[in-house]
Amino acid sequence: MAGRVAGKVALVTGGAMGLGKADCEVLAREGAKVIVTDRDAELAHQVADSIGGDAMALDVTDEDQWAQVIQAVNERHGGLDILVNNAGNVIFESIEDCSTAHFRLHLDIHVMGTFFGCKHALPLMKNRHKVVGGGGSSIINMASTAALMGYGNIPAYAAAKSAIAGMTRALAVDFQDKGYGVRVNALAPGGIETPMVMGISGRGGTTPMEIPEGPLDANALGHPKDVAGCVLFLASDEARFLNGLTIPVDNGLYARPHH
Repeated sequence: MAGRVAGKVALVTGGAMGLGKADCEVLAREGAKVIVTDRDAELAHQVADSIGGDAMALDVTDEDQWAQVIQAVNERHGGLDILVNNAGNVIFESIEDCSTAHFRLHLDIHVMGTFFGCKHALPLMKNRHKVVGGGGSSIINMASTAALMGYGNIPAYAAAKSAIAGMTRALAVDFQDKGYGVRVNALAPGGIETPMVMGISGRGGTTPMEIPEGPLDANALGHPKDVAGCVLFLASDEARFLNGLTIPVDNGLYARPHH
């Protein structure tokens, strides 16, 4: 039985660990040829080897590197169907403590990284449906519940993730109006047990906590596969009628009243 993204070519940024690694694994399992990109080339190659994919070093803040990676994707694979702009960082500090350098770092990684990815990948993605058929190409940007709710100690991160949500809507409308056959959506994860979250909580380098199967309590952390499953859906032709959305993946956090 063919996978849900069988025959598609996918590129994932920050694919060496955490959410990005889970995205790579599920897309490969469902039939995509996955290009794993990350600043850590060694880890990216390890993930790629484990899923039968391709790997390339990429610092998402470097536009020249983006151009080189997209050129290589075109030469090796002849096009691109799925782009997951996943790479990210977070530094917890109030605006009183946040330096200009830290604020710009968040914007460079999240906003400029997503901008570069969408801009440089677009020529390989637009009008792909005219060549390979199907429901068109899909760009999936990683926002956050910080783009939807107020968190007082991460103003730089919240600003960057909010910009991603706005960019997602603008690109979705633009590409649809031009008939490119490229959908653009964003996911807004809540707390997920990843190396980044573990580091923030002071558990860096320890064994990840076990996230149980089945329904989760309201305050539970999610597993990376909980986000990866949503990435898979948005990447597939099953989601052809979804465009311009920022979807919370947060176990109901955004739906709850907060006082």
